[in-house]
Amino acid sequence: MKVLLCDDHAVVRAGLLALLSSEPDIEVVGEAGTGEEAVAATAKVRPDVVLMDLQLGPGIDGVEATRRIAGTGVRVLVLTTYDTDADITRAIAAGATGYLLKAERPEELFAAIRAAAQGRTALSPPVASRVMERMRGTGRPSLTDRELDILAQLSRGLGNREIARALFISEATVKTHLGRIYEKLGVETRAGAVAEGKERRLLP
Repeated sequence: MKVLLCDDHAVVRAGLLALLSSEPDIEVVGEAGTGEEAVAATAKVRPDVVLMDLQLGPGIDGVEATRRIAGTGVRVLVLTTYDTDADITRAIAAGATGYLLKAERPEELFAAIRAAAQGRTALSPPVASRVMERMRGTGRPSLTDRELDILAQLSRGLGNREIARALFISEATVKTHLGRIYEKLGVETRAGAVAEGKERRLLP
């Protein structure tokens, strides 16, 4: 199977090239140091799988490059050091077939490339766990409509008194709802609630 490497570090690409060359059924047919180069190289050599880093410096990032490449039918396997919920969500939403961490063993990488080439999902164990937690809502109940209203006001930077006036409720009611919002989102501060709300796409 043909593989294209995209990473902005030449040393990393050289290491991957040497590693993948040890597998008789894997052929590296191109390299790219930027998202734009990856998109162009994919159109030129039509690999079976593109190994894509997320952080690529200036220009389009790995997520946007993934979106453009996946749109052409070529499989994209993200290979990165980042495993935040936001990165995972964005990459998968962009069409990535798999998401692997650079800390994985070579055997895991080989298996993930073969799986991706066949259109099967390949996720590092920590990534799979995070995806499952998100699908389960991390075990916390969802916010009510009123709580979502208050969260939206929080994101505007309003204080309790201002929120109470905007929603025609008492400050005491605002405080009660805030306590429930913090508990459900697993946070302790207003800023934390807003950040978690955006992470869960509860806010625009």
